[in-house]
Amino acid sequence: MAAASPYSLVATDLDGTLLRDQRDTVTVRTRAALARAGRAGARHIVVTGRPAPQTRTLLRAIGYRGLAVCAQGAQIYDADSGRLVHSVRMERELAETALGKIEAELGQVHAGVNQDGSDGLMLMEPGFVTPPPTLPSVRVRRRAELWSRPICKVLLMARGRTEDALAEVARAVVGDLVNVVMAGPGAVELQPRGLSKAYGLERAAELLGRTGADTIAFGDMPNDIPMFGWAGHGVAMANAHTELLAVADEVTCANTEDGVAVVLERLYGS
Repeated sequence: MAAASPYSLVATDLDGTLLRDQRDTVTVRTRAALARAGRAGARHIVVTGRPAPQTRTLLRAIGYRGLAVCAQGAQIYDADSGRLVHSVRMERELAETALGKIEAELGQVHAGVNQDGSDGLMLMEPGFVTPPPTLPSVRVRRRAELWSRPICKVLLMARGRTEDALAEVARAVVGDLVNVVMAGPGAVELQPRGLSKAYGLERAAELLGRTGADTIAFGDMPNDIPMFGWAGHGVAMANAHTELLAVADEVTCANTEDGVAVVLERLYGS
């Protein structure tokens, strides 16, 4: 029998961490490991860069109930009630200023936005390509239409530049104005300063009566770094980005090899 785990909150990223690649499903083994953690008194909380509208259907499909931190920490979504319990918007003026400064440095970039709200859309200006995983989106004719409703974040891409290279330049140019996040392939994102997965997770944990010391967190991308800094223990997947591997307390198997389950079985029994 496993010794009592010191962690009563299990925080997991979705893409590249909890989910199998290409299928957006959770394996039987990982489901069983999460169930055992639950029986031991631990709560599971999803922490994802996906905004709430694009997370909702997925959570339903994998049978997830409870709170989910969405949109890189800007939203806390209650999967039981189907409503947002916390949301932070990005002001249009801030978004346009940041884009203008980046384009002054790099030339043309292409932008998309996630609208605020539980039914917000993803809008894309001409030239922007939906990053994987493919998400429902609406093409607009010009940038001004991106601001037709309040937004929670801006997504960027630049022809001929990798996500890492674009994020590096964006941080150098507008890092004093906005939070620049490299969230995965094709996903460099801008949000108000101070927002991160750690910001959203801390607020969701408070609602559950948990603290950072109570939390074990799993992730695979640089946007998980703040969450690892807040949590008592950060576990990177073997397929994780090098920036996250450098700060992880532990490295487990890849998401395709049930890396989350491997650690949970050690902590809560198999």
